[in-house]
Amino acid sequence: MRSGAAGNIETFGLLYARLLFLNNDTSKLEPGLAASWETSADGKTYTLRLKEASFSNGLPITADDVAFSLERVRSAKESAYPAPLAAVESISAADPKTVVVKLKHPFGPMLSNLEIWNMGIVSKKDVEARGEKAFSDVPVSSGPYKVKQWLPNEKLVLEPNPNYWRKGYPKSDASVELVEVKSDETRLSMLRAKEVHAVRHVPWSRIEAIKADPSIDMRLEPSTVIYVSLMNTRREPFSNVKARQAAAAALDNKALTKAITFGNARPANTTLPDALLFHDTSYPGIAYDPAKAKALLQESGMAGKEVTILTTTAAEREQMALLMQAQWAAIGLKSKIQKVDPGAFWDALTKGDFDATPTWWFNETTDPDLAVRWALCGTCGSNSYETYYSNPEVNALTDAAARELDVQKRAELYKKIERITTEEVSQIPLYYAPYANAYSRKLKGLRMTPALQWTLEETQVQN
Repeated sequence: MRSGAAGNIETFGLLYARLLFLNNDTSKLEPGLAASWETSADGKTYTLRLKEASFSNGLPITADDVAFSLERVRSAKESAYPAPLAAVESISAADPKTVVVKLKHPFGPMLSNLEIWNMGIVSKKDVEARGEKAFSDVPVSSGPYKVKQWLPNEKLVLEPNPNYWRKGYPKSDASVELVEVKSDETRLSMLRAKEVHAVRHVPWSRIEAIKADPSIDMRLEPSTVIYVSLMNTRREPFSNVKARQAAAAALDNKALTKAITFGNARPANTTLPDALLFHDTSYPGIAYDPAKAKALLQESGMAGKEVTILTTTAAEREQMALLMQAQWAAIGLKSKIQKVDPGAFWDALTKGDFDATPTWWFNETTDPDLAVRWALCGTCGSNSYETYYSNPEVNALTDAAARELDVQKRAELYKKIERITTEEVSQIPLYYAPYANAYSRKLKGLRMTPALQWTLEETQVQN
């Protein structure tokens, strides 16, 4: 998978099945494409046996397809997110229905990592035959849906995959349209007019009004989302830790959270989402202290530097950027705001072409390993979410925590990571947010999971 953008993450889960399946009612891992699995006594070898299943084109899903798919994630230069397979030494097909994953060392989160969005299985033959077109010209899918029509930047139309391994699913044989509508008001108007059945990301300011509509189910759904301000540590002023600390102390994240989310989110106290295991609830967070921030900025030697705050045209992001700009100006940190469309934003971010940007990220599981590898580890493949923050101690602790099987010891290691990265301001923690989604009451079974996945295959529309 070459993209870690939210819209793509939501779609990948609908098109590509994984080896394991997370039961959203029990939160337990169950067989997916793998009928069974076993782990060696030393915890370094996983053997998975595949069930009989086929791709959307009718060809069988084999161990070669699985090994090929996972190896692309792990080692392809274009891979957007190789961190989940960081502990893997090799992936091979022992026979057509047996996959063997060998690890460099014991790795506690291994099984849960095999279930996340970019572990979807693709057809080796199809990708080798068509290359990039295998993902843009009628993709061969392994998940509950296949592509019926794709109009980039407009809509993606999906239809049930008749060969999906989970028999009896999707529960509805109707096509599904994923429509891109940039305007918040337009999306909500479409929901009220029954032109769409669900709306993602309802503006915080509209939640109470939407709740008053009896035809709409307005929900704040559990998430592992954290809103932050990323800072580019490869260039001034934020290559200087005191400048980052100044920028953080200048932001009143309690007031910012209330102003932006109308009390629907929680101010963040560390660089990790509070829904994760081992979150350090006792840590007080970064205190709002404009006087200290001004002094730190002077000490950094970066006073007078102007920074560019990169943001999208989404109302929430713009508001965050404006509040950051105002509070930074109060300590003498000058800034200007650059608004771009989502595609240009992601392009600039991944190229490191920014100074600071308000954004968000989430974790696919409640285990903190992936969160740390994505956002805080400088040697784990994601450039600390493109900030290029890298602390050798944090990098070493990331590896040690993943190998540690004692729960209490793991907890202490992650708390240490949280404290170091918060104090060094690898990112500025702003708030922990639920998913604010609205649904037609005619829908049954649809929700968004904390892993940013739609339960579309469970969904039915009632008249």
